[in-house]
Amino acid sequence: MSDFLTSLIAVVAVLGFMILIHEFGHYAVAKWLGVRVEQFAIGFGTRLIGFRKGETDYRINAIPLGGYVKMSGENPMDQRTDDPREFLNHSRWHRFLIAIAGPAMNILLAIILLTTVYMVHYEYPAVYDQAPVIGWVIKDTAAAKAGLQPGDRITRVDGVQNPTWEQVELKEALSPGQQLDLQVDRDGKLIDKTVVPEPAGVDQIGFAGWTPKEQTVVITDLVEGMPAEKAGLKEGDKILTMDGKPVPALAFMIEALKVSKDKPITLTVLREGQEKTVTVQPVLYDKSYRIGIGSMQMKVKTMPFADAFKLSLHENRQNALLILELVKKMAQRKISMKSIEGPIRIGQAAGEAARRKGWTPLMSLTAAISLNLGIFNLLPIPILDGGVILFLLIEGIMRRDISLNIKERVYQAAFVFLVLFAVMVIYNDLMKTIPGLADKLP
Repeated sequence: MSDFLTSLIAVVAVLGFMILIHEFGHYAVAKWLGVRVEQFAIGFGTRLIGFRKGETDYRINAIPLGGYVKMSGENPMDQRTDDPREFLNHSRWHRFLIAIAGPAMNILLAIILLTTVYMVHYEYPAVYDQAPVIGWVIKDTAAAKAGLQPGDRITRVDGVQNPTWEQVELKEALSPGQQLDLQVDRDGKLIDKTVVPEPAGVDQIGFAGWTPKEQTVVITDLVEGMPAEKAGLKEGDKILTMDGKPVPALAFMIEALKVSKDKPITLTVLREGQEKTVTVQPVLYDKSYRIGIGSMQMKVKTMPFADAFKLSLHENRQNALLILELVKKMAQRKISMKSIEGPIRIGQAAGEAARRKGWTPLMSLTAAISLNLGIFNLLPIPILDGGVILFLLIEGIMRRDISLNIKERVYQAAFVFLVLFAVMVIYNDLMKTIPGLADKLP
């Protein structure tokens, strides 16, 4: 099966499932509270297929960019009657429960999926179990300019004491062009530092220029047809030296290749307890000299239900706060809108997860997307669930309904905003995906 077809099937399955779960939340609570549901739809626009059961039309529509549950009397612009089964004739408390049910289902699903992953196959970078000790500082980067050195242990980052490498990386990514306050332990002495990560990549996320300290650089990925594979290197080889110099991190090799360019290099590796020496001829690939290896040591463990559930709650809470911090920084224009991923990039990620061994990578990605969908729909934007909740809270404080004319104007403006937002996201996705167009992003 081609990569494109795998990605297409994966993204349709993942997003379709997310939308189905979200809309089912609205549907189930509406039916439970006695609200008439006229349509349960996946997608927008023209009806393609479906069936009618009772008073509800279950349908799949032509434009696969979401879904909706159409309830009687839901639209403020509709003519209202005294029918007790109309949405607007129910109490604000009932309408609140219906509105929050969709996002709640997505958040609940994220918790369930991550709990399952942690119970079955919890895979994560090995450095996350280690103290955040810097293994290498890339020349001329923000970390180098701040005077950070290999061996420095990060003891505080942006107010977080004794952070993990995962927390350090997240703070770094969310701080492009912004000051990041650090404290490092250097030979027992605590030193305060300020780093300004540089915007990097098509997503323009923060890059400081440090890499974690690794006990040994182990080859975990070999690119087919590249020099490393041709020279006989294998996955699992531990790289000891490069041209006679110890290799503290993969970034050391990348930086050395910038200097040596296409000059052959000599690597000493440890394979099954025996040292082997190989000569590799770097090649110019995508404007950089490379040999075609990757090094990301992973750990795998399983957890009992109670521990897995507790960790899932913690991780989803941390990820939700991260999403909100990202939204806040985008609103403050401290981080680029290019960091938002749309359906095309999600499809690529889903395809990559589907091609990986086992089903847990795709399940982990599905959990992340479900959480994002739940949090996004809780934002106080009219038309979205968060907007409905905001209106209900305002009306509760005012003790009267907001004028239908005001609601109509607000909904129209929100609709235009969401259309423009969708266009921007898809445009960014295309620029990031199509070769040669990324540099044209404004």
